[in-house]
Formats: sequence, C-alpha cells, structure tokens
Amino acid sequence: MATSSWKSFFMGCTGYFYQSSTEKEGKRPEDPSSAFSSNFISDIPFSSKDLYRRALARSNLHEFTFAEMKIVFTNRNFLGAGGFGPVYKGFLPDKLRPGLEAQHVAVKYLDQEGNQGHNEWLAEVRCLGQYRHPNLVKLIGYCCEKKHRMLVYEYMPRGSLENHLFMKSLIEPFSWLQRLKIAVEAAKGLAFLHDADKPLIYRDFKASNILLDSDYTAKLSDFGLAKDGPQGDATHVSTRVMGTHGYAAPDYFMTGHLTAKSDVYSFGVVLLELLTGRRCLDENRRARERNLVDWARPYLKRPDKFHKIMDPNLQDNYSTEAAQKAALVAYLCLSNKPNPRPRMKEVVDVLEPLLRIKELPMGTFVFSVPEVDEDCDNMKADDENLVAGMDQERRERHDRRRRRRRHVHSVVRAEGGLQREEKDLSEDSLRRHHHRGSRHHRSRESLGSETSI
Repeated sequence: MATSSWKSFFMGCTGYFYQSSTEKEGKRPEDPSSAFSSNFISDIPFSSKDLYRRALARSNLHEFTFAEMKIVFTNRNFLGAGGFGPVYKGFLPDKLRPGLEAQHVAVKYLDQEGNQGHNEWLAEVRCLGQYRHPNLVKLIGYCCEKKHRMLVYEYMPRGSLENHLFMKSLIEPFSWLQRLKIAVEAAKGLAFLHDADKPLIYRDFKASNILLDSDYTAKLSDFGLAKDGPQGDATHVSTRVMGTHGYAAPDYFMTGHLTAKSDVYSFGVVLLELLTGRRCLDENRRARERNLVDWARPYLKRPDKFHKIMDPNLQDNYSTEAAQKAALVAYLCLSNKPNPRPRMKEVVDVLEPLLRIKELPMGTFVFSVPEVDEDCDNMKADDENLVAGMDQERRERHDRRRRRRRHVHSVVRAEGGLQREEKDLSEDSLRRHHHRGSRHHRSRESLGSETSI
C-alpha cells in the first residue's frame, strides 16, 4: 500500500482528516468572473467552482457578509471546538435581514489550520441547505467572504447528548423515557436521510453530534462527512475511511465500502451508550470492559442477563419490557456484517411504540402487620374441635390464653394476662394438691382397716 494511502487510512480511523499538500498550499488560479467577490472561490480547484456555485445557489440559505457577522458576534460566547473549528454563541438582531427573526445562533468558524476544509464546509451547506427535517439541526446561513468561512445554525441550548450521558457530575442523568425519546428522534433523522430522493449517508453518527433543543428534542448536526449513497445498481460507495473510532462499522473500517448500514451500526453504538451510560471506548475501565460493544453485546439478547449492563443511574426505574426490546434492537444493529442489520425505518417502527410503555418507578415497600396474630386465625378451626372435649374449666383457661395472644402488642394486656395465668396456675395446683391429699388420706384409711382385720 502506498504511503499516502496508509496515511489516509490511519488519519481516517482516528477521526482526523488528511489534506493533500496542494490543498494545504491553497495555490489555485483566481477566477475574476466569479460571482463571489471574495478570495474563497480562488482557493477552490477550478473544476469544482461550478459545483460550489450551484450548491450555494440551491441551498436557499442566507449569505451573510463579514460585516454582518461582526454584529452577530458583538456578545459572542465560546461554546466549544471540533474538527471544523471553534463554535460560538451569537445573536441575530431582528433588523439584520428582512424576514429573519431575532434569535440566538451558533456559529461555526472554519479553522484554516484545522483538519477539515472546503469539502466539509460545502457538504454542510449542501446537506442542510437542501434537507430539512425536525430532527436535523437547521442551518440558517453562511459567510464565505475572503478567508472567513462560517456556518450559522439555530442555537441548541441543551448542548450535546454526550455531555448529558457522560458529564454526570455536572448534569442530572436522563430518565429512561428521555433516553428512549432521544433514540427514537435520532433514528428518525437517520431514516429521513437514508430514504430521501437522493439518499445520504451521515457517516459520523455519535453522541457528540446529537444536539438537544430547549425541549430536549434530538437533532443531528455536523454534516461535514456526509456522503451521497450508492446510485442505481451499486451496492456501496467506495471511499476512504473517515469518522470516529469506536462508532465506525467494522465492515466499513476494513473495506472502505460505505452503505446506509454503516450508519445503522453507529446508531447501535449510541443506543448502547444510552442503555449503559458508558462511553463506546473507555481506557479507564478494566481491559475486558474498555470496548463497550465487545463487553455488552453478549448480554443484549439475554432477557435474564441484560439488566447487568443497564446504567446504574437509572436506579431500576425503567420498563423491563421496553428495555429488553431496545436491547435487542441494539444487538441487531451491532451485527458484524451489514446484511443482518435492520433499516433505520424498521428501527423507528420498533422503538417508537416503546415510548407508550411507561417507566415503572420502584417506591418504598411497606408491609403492614395485622393486629390479630395470623396463627390464631389459621388455628381457629382446629381449636374449636380441640376444645369440644374439654371440660368447662379448661375451656375457660384456653379462651383466656387465646385472648391474650391477640393483644400481645399491648404491654398492659400482656402483664394482666400473665398475672391471671399465674393465679390460674396456682389455683389449679392447689386443687390438684388437695385432690391428691384426699386420695392419699382415703388410701391410708383403707390400709388401716385392712391391717386391723
């Protein structure tokens, strides 16, 4: 394998993106007839300029000037950074553009020295400019003036799914229904892309690319690596391996053959993260548990074992039936071969009904002790037969003992009963002693009579 191919393979597998030396140099002939009054087009290969113009023209997005972006950035706040570059929070005033309402926005600023470049920028504009869906982040516009390349999105105030799952010390863990709802909404986003008139393969589905709005609605973001699906009779698209290690399907990782089933595998990894509360790769765990898929997959199809991998933060507050079905969906999505994996539409059809199975919170178990001893009730019938043959005196003593047993929780009654029992016993002993004495006296009289004879 050539050195460049090995480099592309390595950089793709580790989530970094390789640019050729000619791309890095950016030395391209300028086109004075360009419709864009900027140096942006001059940095693009000549054969790709028409493609860029057509893509931007069809995008139906706002094209902001750099002067307008300065207004947006008046009170900017840094939100984070990725392979594309830093992301800032800004504000669009209501008078900036006719028909554009005032709102907070998130602005991606392409890092000139970063890992991504023109192709990723264009893919983002092309995809989100043409594809609109409730579970895709809305791209409002872009700026491509001189060397300034920006993307302006709707602001997602709840951040990423990754933060909610793995920053548990700062954010309250999601409930079972919240996790299931996010899984369903993310699956709908992927299903929409796969079933579009021009199918699109997302290629970088992961927890950090699932953003949440104020209502915790999940939306897919970051389409820089999106790729057109196979056309006609083609079964796959051959491309260099790009994405994030741990989420990429093994068949795509090994062969470079990209299909919609590659996204299905990545969805299975995220669904497994939702179930377990663990990262797909975690070097801080024991060796056998560092790779989440390898560790958890054998448990997913075992109804008697899957609870061992469920997130302890759920505290068993989930529907066992729903969790078992979700675990089985994850198992099928994580098949090592693409054919057994379901289509995303089928995943949605299975997961969405599970939302109607409400979670079952485990409350405190309270056991009430009955006032009357249960043994008395169980023995009642036997007692009645037993006392039938007793004489009146023994029957009375038996009734007194049974009444005392009913009120053993009362100290006063217990002490009174014990005192009466002692009295009864003493009286009974005296009678027996008197009876034996009388019998002994009669025996001595008889013996005396016999002796005198």
